[in-house]
Parts: sequence; structure tokens; C-alpha cells
Amino acid sequence: MSKDTVDTPPPLRGFAAMNAERRREIAKKGGESVPKEKRSFSRNPDLAAEAGRKGGQNVAPEDRSFSRNHALAARAGRKGGETSHSAPRK
Repeated sequence: MSKDTVDTPPPLRGFAAMNAERRREIAKKGGESVPKEKRSFSRNPDLAAEAGRKGGQNVAPEDRSFSRNHALAARAGRKGGETSHSAPRK
């Protein structure tokens, strides 16, 4: 290649070429394809908690944003609590 040639990235394809809204629509359809009662975490909260612990243990402490920013963790906890307590239960 000559010095005058500029490397251009290949064109985006598939999900990378879609806007964020379209990707969310497709992801939502995938999640909705399994009935709520058949989702293992919705049926077994202990299983969900254990999976969360395992996931957290696989991240180095210096890479855990909540371990570095306790105010961020507190805000996230409050937001999650407000969301889960304000939604009507089914």
C-alpha cells in the first residue's frame, strides 16, 4: 500500500448497522418469546441471587464501579427499589 492510501473501516453490518431503538425492539421480542412463568429466575429468586454473586465474583475488584463509587451504588439501589415497589404486581 502507498502512503497516500487511507485505511477505511469496513461498512457496518447486522446489529452494528442498526440504531439503538431497533436493537432494543429485537431484544425485547427475544425476551418476550419465553413465557414469564418459564423463566428460571422469575421462578427461583435464590437461583437469580446466586448467579448475580457468581457474576460479581468474576470481576476484578478494581473494575467494579460500585466498589469504587458508593454514592453510585446507593443511587442505583434506591432507583431499583423505587421501581420494583411502584410497579403493580401480577
